[in-house]
Amino acid sequence: MKHLLLMLSLTLLSPIVAGERIKDLVSIQGVRSNPLLGYGLVVGLDGSGDKVNSSRFTEQSLRNMLTRLGIPVPAGIKLNPKNVAAVTVHAELPAFAKPCQRLDVTVSSIGDAKSLRGGSLLMTPLKGIDGKVYAFAQGNTVVGGLAAEGGDGSRITVNIPSAGRIPGGGTVERAVANPFASERVLTLNLHASDFTTAQRVADAVNQAIGGSAARPMDATSVQVTVPRDIAQRVAFVSMVENLTVHPAEATARVIVNSRTGTVVINSAVRVSPAAVSHGSLTVTISENPAVSQPNALAGGNTVVVPQSNVAVDQAGSRMFKFAPGVSLDEVVRAVNQVGAAPSDLVAILEALKQAGALKAQLMVI
Repeated sequence: MKHLLLMLSLTLLSPIVAGERIKDLVSIQGVRSNPLLGYGLVVGLDGSGDKVNSSRFTEQSLRNMLTRLGIPVPAGIKLNPKNVAAVTVHAELPAFAKPCQRLDVTVSSIGDAKSLRGGSLLMTPLKGIDGKVYAFAQGNTVVGGLAAEGGDGSRITVNIPSAGRIPGGGTVERAVANPFASERVLTLNLHASDFTTAQRVADAVNQAIGGSAARPMDATSVQVTVPRDIAQRVAFVSMVENLTVHPAEATARVIVNSRTGTVVINSAVRVSPAAVSHGSLTVTISENPAVSQPNALAGGNTVVVPQSNVAVDQAGSRMFKFAPGVSLDEVVRAVNQVGAAPSDLVAILEALKQAGALKAQLMVI
C-alpha cells in the first residue's frame, strides 16, 4: 500500500508533457471575422430616451425617418424624442458567413438616454470598413442593467442600462470574399512568434502527408501547399489543424503590472547564484494637538498648540541565498519567506536583473 501511494504521488507531481493542436497555435491568413457598424434608433422607451435640448441629432434622425416613411414633419413642429434613443449598432461578421445567416448585435446609446430597457431597434444597415452594407439589424433589445430614480434626486443603477444586445437580431446580406477558396498556398500565422515552433509545425505537416508541402517563412508564418479541389482542401486543412505539435519553451519573462502591482513569473525563469537582503523601514507620524489654557488673570487667549510625534521602526532584515540555476518554485518560495510585498518583490527582481543574476526579460506594463 505504501508503494502504491508513493507511485501515485510521483505520478501526480511529475510534469505532464502534452502537445497542442495546430489549430490552437495558428490562424489562417485571410480567414477572420469583420467588424460591422451602424447607426439606428431604439423606440418604445418609457420616457428614458434622449432629451430634446441636449441630443438634437436624435430629433433630426427621427424627423428624417418619418419623412422616408412618407410622413413629412412640418418645419415648425418640434419633436420630443423622450421615448427614442440614438444608438450605435455593432456586430462581428464571422468568416465564411453567408447571406440569410443570423448575427448577434450590440446596441449602445450615444445620447443621454437613461435606459434602453423595453426598447426596440428599428431596421439599421450595418456597414463594413469599405462602406458597403453587409447586414441589417432589427429587434427587441435585451438589457441587463437597471436604473431607478426617486423624486428627491436619489438614484440607483445596476450594471449598465444604456447598452444591450439583440440575440440573432442581425441578418447577413452580403458575403465577404476570402482567399481560402482561390489561393494555391495557405499561410499559417503563429499566435506567438517563435522560430522553433514554426519549424516544428512545418515538420509535423510534412511528416503527416509526406514530401515538403509545408515550409516555414519566418518566426511567424508557415506556408502550406493545399489541394486544388475545394472539397479536398477542406479535408486537408481539417487534418492539418488537428495535428499535435510540441511548441518551443517560452522565453523567460517576468511581467510586472505597475498599476495593480501584479507580478507574473513564467516557468522558464532561472536565477544565478545571488544573495538578497530584505529589510523594512516604517516611519509613523501622528498629530496630537494640545490646548493651551491661560490662567484666569493672565489675560491671554486659549490656543491650540500642534504636537507631532515621529516614530521610526526598522524590522530586522532577513537574507536568503539563491543556489545556481534555481527554478520558479524556489524563487517564489524564497521571496515569500522574507514576506515581500508586491512593490518589494519588484525591487528585488530589478536588483537581481541589474546584478546579472536574473536570467529573464523584465517587462513592466
